[in-house]
Amino acid sequence: MRIPTAAITAGSLVGGWQAARQTGVRPLGGVVLAAGGVLAGREWARTVGPVATGALVATYVGAFGLSHPLAKRIGAWPSVLVVAGITAGASYAVADRRAA
Repeated sequence: MRIPTAAITAGSLVGGWQAARQTGVRPLGGVVLAAGGVLAGREWARTVGPVATGALVATYVGAFGLSHPLAKRIGAWPSVLVVAGITAGASYAVADRRAA
């Protein structure tokens, strides 16, 4: 059973943030984030090629980076949900829609 990369990326952004927040161990959140990125990246590389994979990886990493300054403006939960939604939307549009 194939898990859509939109779910993987959104889930790992939210899950990584929650893992770091609940445990107080920021590197644990990074592990969750990295695991989601590797899992999604492998699927992208297999299905959409190197250019689209690079763009999606940049979106994923950029979303993580954007969440921090965005959280200062709109709050942590809203920020994480916004960047997870952006990343999931990009993943769906570029990779998952083709596989459906």
